Amino acid sequence: MVWVVGSRGMLGKELCERFSAEGTAFFGTGSGVDIADRDSLLDFAKKKAAETGKIDFVVNCAAYTAVDSAEDDEEGAARVNSQGAGNVALAARTLGCPLVHVSTDYVFDGNARAPYTEDSPISPLGAYGRTKAEGERAVARETDSFYILRTAWLYGIHGKNFVTTMLRLMNERESVKVVSDQRGSPTSCMTLARVIAEIARGKGVPFGVYHVTDLGDISWFDFAGEILRQGRKRGLVGGGCAVLPCATADYPTKARRPAYSVLDKSKIQSALNISLPDWKDSLGEFLDRLAEK
Repeated sequence: MVWVVGSRGMLGKELCERFSAEGTAFFGTGSGVDIADRDSLLDFAKKKAAETGKIDFVVNCAAYTAVDSAEDDEEGAARVNSQGAGNVALAARTLGCPLVHVSTDYVFDGNARAPYTEDSPISPLGAYGRTKAEGERAVARETDSFYILRTAWLYGIHGKNFVTTMLRLMNERESVKVVSDQRGSPTSCMTLARVIAEIARGKGVPFGVYHVTDLGDISWFDFAGEILRQGRKRGLVGGGCAVLPCATADYPTKARRPAYSVLDKSKIQSALNISLPDWKDSLGEFLDRLAEK
């Protein structure tokens, strides 16, 4: 039995659908179970374990992801991303089972020029990254049986994200400007859910920190251009919208974004003996699903 914490979010819903399709026993919790309230969380975990017989794995998909809002509400972000993460880790240890915790490329400052490895020093630029970095430390303090999965540029069928926003704007405007001086790797929730499901099957993957994104090293401008190309191919974009490059300085935001957040994925690919998909292929799979809807 797998417990999916944050099961109503973009990743959580994707993961629950995958478990359901694979026949994996699971249950999910959302805001009705406050992960920042340690005592009530532990009480819920104990009662649920007694009710279900045994919880074998916990996956924490819960997160405060409003990057700009976190600059004015770091306490609120920390409540979920830091304290909540530590509490979920303690609950997993109390249940005697491993934990998968989802983290982010925002723990890095973006000054690198080669893909970040799991051992690269973390140095977050803003409140969101700080709370996620502290969440990683809290998980490691509370349990030894953890998998911290850092991901980046996540998009999925069950929530607002860059891909769906671009598709909407491309159908509303003659042109869209997209930053061309931030580089990273788009990641489909489908890819991350597949990796989590593989780990939860108990394949003997060593505990520790892993990086999981789709393969590629591109800019947001590159990403938008491919969304336009593949979106037109599937009839999701009409008209003659143009994608134009701009600099980060031309698109000011409250929170600073890492200029470079490409993550090295060799460790997880070796541990699971898999090849992660290319970002273009994952985008195509996602757009196919969107077109079917």
